Amino acid sequence: MTDLLLSIVIAAIPVILAITLHETAHGYAALALGDDTARSMGRLSLNPLRHVDRVGTLLVPGFLLVSQLLTIGRVVFMFGWAKPVPVSAWRFANPRRGMALVAAAGPLVNFFLAWLAALMTHGAALLPEMAGEIADTMLQTFILANLVLGLFNLLPIPPLDGGRIMVGILPERLAFAWARLERAGLVIVLLLVFLLPRLLAEFGIRFDPVGNALNTGLPWAFDLVYRLSFHDA
Repeated sequence: MTDLLLSIVIAAIPVILAITLHETAHGYAALALGDDTARSMGRLSLNPLRHVDRVGTLLVPGFLLVSQLLTIGRVVFMFGWAKPVPVSAWRFANPRRGMALVAAAGPLVNFFLAWLAALMTHGAALLPEMAGEIADTMLQTFILANLVLGLFNLLPIPPLDGGRIMVGILPERLAFAWARLERAGLVIVLLLVFLLPRLLAEFGIRFDPVGNALNTGLPWAFDLVYRLSFHDA
């Protein structure tokens, strides 16, 4: 039981940190573009408690952590979300372009953090054995959490960041139509990612476009991050 709790803590801290920094990046990007809504509401903070969503930050990642540790003994996939940082797009000189830039800031910060963590693994190898193992596990989980969070959020479905980027670059009429998907966006994401693939699998139908994309993209992203952080190929 003690080992399980330690494993949960070691895995949970990097995941919560990745989600917190992702949301904070949105707020700072908005501030840089002239919108101080997040700052005035106390959301420009690295305190995870200010960004916690009971379901997205606690229940979903917690379930994934515990179920993977109990079944396969390691964490191979993580998913979660925080309370969205409030943004007042009307304060931007160009609201559509401004929202696209704010949306892009989250995944970009995740990719930067993954690269930074990969650099830090060089230092973890110099620590005493047990400390080095714990540090390496936390860094590996941090890399995984950031890459999954960044790549997943680039799916072009509102309210994910990729959907808001699409709204910012599509022609105006199509952009407004795409933005209307946001009302049902989370339901669409949950259906595509979790429910539909498992339901179809019961009938022998293999349909998991998001899972297949992540299975393809994650190894490539890991390899790129490690190459850019001076690890051997």
